[in-house]
Amino acid sequence: MSVIIKNALRIPALKSAGKLFGTNSTVNVTKIQATRSIWNLSQSQETFHHKCRKHNFCQCSSLRSVHTRGEKELADFLVEEISAERKLQKSKKLPSEIDGFKIVIEGSEISLVKKNGDETIEVNFNVNHSVDTDPVEPEIEPTMDKPELGEMKSRPTFEVEINRAGQTLGFTCSTVSPSHQQGQQEESYNDLFLIDEVVMYQGDWKDSNYSVSGEVLDGTLYDLFMNLLEDKGISNEFVEKLIDFSTSYEHESYIRMLEDIQRFVSPK
Repeated sequence: MSVIIKNALRIPALKSAGKLFGTNSTVNVTKIQATRSIWNLSQSQETFHHKCRKHNFCQCSSLRSVHTRGEKELADFLVEEISAERKLQKSKKLPSEIDGFKIVIEGSEISLVKKNGDETIEVNFNVNHSVDTDPVEPEIEPTMDKPELGEMKSRPTFEVEINRAGQTLGFTCSTVSPSHQQGQQEESYNDLFLIDEVVMYQGDWKDSNYSVSGEVLDGTLYDLFMNLLEDKGISNEFVEKLIDFSTSYEHESYIRMLEDIQRFVSPK
């Protein structure tokens, strides 16, 4: 059936409906259909809002981020936690060098570099997972209501590289924990770091380079290596400053991470 014939049959039908129900029936039918559409849309929105409340969503607009109740609680807690951590900061400004070693920072990796003629001494360490789990035990007085906990410090393992004319003498060193320091005092020596490994290589580092553990070194040779490191500026005093710097930088990095998380879980 052609479109013209369909339209021709439709017009009398509409006129007949107008006579039967009144002249405004067509308009009324249209109004009823529009009202039903609005009602259906309202019901759909109410169902969506109900589902959002059921699943603890705090944002119901599809154009905004969806945050759970757990995220809101975490965001609220982090506000107080960040404030408390800021109060614990001892130094908000980090030094640019330590005993003539220039500090270079790249994320969690730190390099301390010093040049002397054709010789370059480089100390490298990473603050990740470096916080001491064996803090110094505080002195507790019987009259103290709430004894203060011992301070936790960042004591990273560090690499020392002495480079000259394309050759490198390298040492892997670890800082000494407080409990180990107490044992050293009983044995009449008090080093803040130990030599874990020694390596000597030409050119760039390769995994195939031979290295030796510090534990199997001859005692005299070990002491001479420690004297050499001290001559190059890697002394107990230097390592103590390294620990202080690492502790401050690690703490600052921790606070920045908490702030990033707090912004991430907070409603925009």
